[in-house]
Amino acid sequence: MDFQLKQVPLLSRVGADRADQLRTDVDGAVAGWPQAALLRVDGRGQVLVAEHRVVLADAIELGPTPPPDAVFLGRIEDGRHVWAVRAALQAPTGVDTTVLNLRATGDIFDDVSAQLVSSAVALLNWHDSARFSAVDGSATRPARSGWARVDPVTGREEFPRIDPAVICLVHDDADRVVLARQHGWPERMFSLLAGFVEAGESFEVCVAREVHEEVGLTVRDIRYLGSQPWPFPRSLMVGFHAVADPGGEFVFSDGEIAEAAWFTRGEVRAALAAGDWQSGASNQDLLLPGSISIARTIIESWAAVDG
Repeated sequence: MDFQLKQVPLLSRVGADRADQLRTDVDGAVAGWPQAALLRVDGRGQVLVAEHRVVLADAIELGPTPPPDAVFLGRIEDGRHVWAVRAALQAPTGVDTTVLNLRATGDIFDDVSAQLVSSAVALLNWHDSARFSAVDGSATRPARSGWARVDPVTGREEFPRIDPAVICLVHDDADRVVLARQHGWPERMFSLLAGFVEAGESFEVCVAREVHEEVGLTVRDIRYLGSQPWPFPRSLMVGFHAVADPGGEFVFSDGEIAEAAWFTRGEVRAALAAGDWQSGASNQDLLLPGSISIARTIIESWAAVDG
């Protein structure tokens, strides 16, 4: 059995023009500041949303030039530059806003907002943890409009780090899928198997290793599905599906998984119809991840296959 993703994962949508040429054209980026839009992200990674869009303020409110810790995100449809800063959220006067944590949901965002927020959160998280050089411990400062940090003495540049991780739907090539629950997750909350890529591994090798380490199954026919940025703090989730023998014994050898089970397509479809684990579907035997995750997209795509 083979299948494809039914839709683009929510955080993989393309909206704003990243305008990467302006990262090195500092004068060009700064020239747009007086008319630029500003995205505030608080210390918890939350943003304000109004009418299905992230709330953008006027950048000039912060001063005549970008502050040193501002990051350039690109241009939106009206041509304005967009910058982001780590700051307390400020609701515009007379606008009905909602505080949104990106981990919770992304389906209320339009495409532009999804791209701006995922990029802003990932970049700001990186800056928070990259203030000193990984080579010699020297203090670094932001450069390239927030897309690099530089050692002011040696001139050595460091760029935003991305941690790749695989996520895999394991199925029996027919009507059943493996779902697992990590320690610390709510009861009956299950999802796909996932893990970070190790040095020297391909994505496919990582899939086989992680599945075996987490639940003891051996997989074959590993197929790529799609990817999604996951800025918590700076990951890239790479999605796959693979086949395993449903007669294999579950073995939880790495300590991450509390329980795992095979579920039928009918059971998964019923759980999808009930919402997700945050929607209050307390009467369901199976709770699934929310719409913001690529896990949900993969599960929905598998469940939609006729069979």
